[in-house]
Amino acid sequence: MYYLDTNYPFEQFKMDIAVEPYVDKSMLIHKLNPLIKTRNRYVCITRPRRFGKTMNANMLGAYYTQGYDAYEYFKDLKIAQVESFKEHINKYHVIYIDFSRLPDPCHSFEEYISWIKKRLKSDLENAYGIISIENNPIQDAFLETNHKFIFIMDEWDSIFYKNFMKDKDKNAYLEFLKGLLKNQPYVELAYMTGVLPIAKYSSGSELNMFREYNFINDRTYEDYFGFDEKEVKELSKHFSKPSFEVLKKWYDGYYKSDGSSLFNPRSVSFALMDGICLNYWTETGPMNEIAEYIEHNTNAVREDIVKMVAGIPVEVELEGYSVSSLQLDSRDEILSAMVVFGFLSYHDGFLRIPNYELMEKFQNLLKRKSMGTVAEIVNNSKNVLDATIALDAQKVAQYIEEVDNREIPFLQYNDENSLSCVITLCYLHARNYYDITREDKSGKGYVDYLFIPKKKGYPAIVLELKFDKSAQEAINQIKKKNYVDRVKDYEEILYVGINYSTNTKDNKHHHCIIEKYK
Repeated sequence: MYYLDTNYPFEQFKMDIAVEPYVDKSMLIHKLNPLIKTRNRYVCITRPRRFGKTMNANMLGAYYTQGYDAYEYFKDLKIAQVESFKEHINKYHVIYIDFSRLPDPCHSFEEYISWIKKRLKSDLENAYGIISIENNPIQDAFLETNHKFIFIMDEWDSIFYKNFMKDKDKNAYLEFLKGLLKNQPYVELAYMTGVLPIAKYSSGSELNMFREYNFINDRTYEDYFGFDEKEVKELSKHFSKPSFEVLKKWYDGYYKSDGSSLFNPRSVSFALMDGICLNYWTETGPMNEIAEYIEHNTNAVREDIVKMVAGIPVEVELEGYSVSSLQLDSRDEILSAMVVFGFLSYHDGFLRIPNYELMEKFQNLLKRKSMGTVAEIVNNSKNVLDATIALDAQKVAQYIEEVDNREIPFLQYNDENSLSCVITLCYLHARNYYDITREDKSGKGYVDYLFIPKKKGYPAIVLELKFDKSAQEAINQIKKKNYVDRVKDYEEILYVGINYSTNTKDNKHHHCIIEKYK
C-alpha cells in the first residue's frame, strides 16, 4: 500500500520516540478525537519549517491506523491516561499522504498529481477491488468502497514552491483537494499541515471547510508545536550541555498567545544531541528566502530590519497573514511572509528577530549588495571596531559622521533609537568577535551596549550613547552606575561614550570619548 493504512507513519513514530530528546506531544490526539465524524472534522495547522508538524503527523498516523498494535508505544505517554485512548487507538482506515514526496523525475504538475491519483487508485483496488473508470474523479472510487477514512496530509503546500507550477496548476490542485475532501461522507477526519496558510492560495471556497490554525491565531493547538520554557528546562536537566540559559539565548524568541516563550524544537534537539549550540536553521530550507523577500521591496523593509537587528521591536498590525502571492510587493506582505516562515516573531503588535540563531542570518543579510548604502556602512564596520580598540576616538566619531552625511532617510536622527540604528550598523563587524547586548542590566542600571568578547585577545567594551548632551556625560554615567560590573573580570575593558549634537558650529555632530578601565 502507498497511502492506505501504510506502516510508514508507525515506523517513523517508533524511531521518533526512541531518540532523546523526546517531548511528549501526544495530547494533540485528545484534542482531535472529539472532532471525528463531526462537522468540525477539517483541521489545518500551519507553522514554520521544523516546528514538529511531521513528527505529529507520524504520531497521529501511528495512533489511528488499523492493522497495527501501537499500544506499547503509547502506553507511557500522556494520552494513555485519557479515557478515550483505547477507544480510538488503531481503529481507523487512514490515508497518509506526505505531499512533499514527488515522483522521480517530476517536471510538471501533471506528472505530480497523476502519480498521487495513481497511488490512491492502486490502494483502493488492492484493498477493495475497486476498478476506477478512466477520468472518473478519485472521490467516486472512495465512495464505492462504502468505508470511511481518516486523512492525514503533511506539507500540503510544498508543491507550490516548484518552478513548474503555474496559476492554472495551483487552481487544479485546489480543485483536486476540494473534490477529495469537501463534504465527502467517507471523510471521518481530515488533518492537514503546511507552512503557508490556505488563504494564501485559496481565495474562494475550495478549502473553506478547514478550520485553520496559524502562528497568529492559534489558541487551541499551540502547545503541540515548538517547545515551551518548561519543556526545555526539563530537557536540559538530562544533558550536560548546553545549559538552559544558552539554549534560551540561541533558540527562544517565539510566543504563545499568552506571551510565554516558545523555542525552535529542531534546533533545541540538535543542540542537546551535539552538546553545542550552532545555527541549525541554515541546514533546513532556503535561508536566502529572507533576502529574496526583502529584495522585492528593499526600501520599504530595510528600515525595519535595521531596527530589529539593533534590538528595537517594530510596531505593525498583522491581523492575519497578508501573503497573497510569491511575488511579495508590499511591506506588510513581506513582513507577514517572514512571520509565516519563522524568520520573525510577532506578538502584541510588535515584530522581533526571535533569537541569536536568526540574528546571525539577518546580520549577514545587511551585507548584501541589494541593501545598498546600508551594506556599504556594514562593510566599513571593521574599521570602526579597529579604531575603537586602538582608542582612536576621533576616528570613530569621523566614521559615524560619514554615515550621517550619507543622508539615508531612516537613519536621520530623531531620538536615541535612531542613533542606536547607526551604531548597530557601524559596529556590525564586531559581532564576529563579541556577544553584543543592548539595554542590558549591569551595575546600577541598563547599559546601552555591552560588548562581551567571544575569545581572548579582545577587550570588553561598555558603550553609552547620548543625544544632545555630551560624550563626557556618557562616560560619567558608565562610571557612576558601575556598568562595568558584568565584564569586570576581563583583563582589558574600554569605556566608550558617544554623543550626537543637533546644533554645532563646525557641522561635526558626533563626539566620542574612549577610556581604558583602571
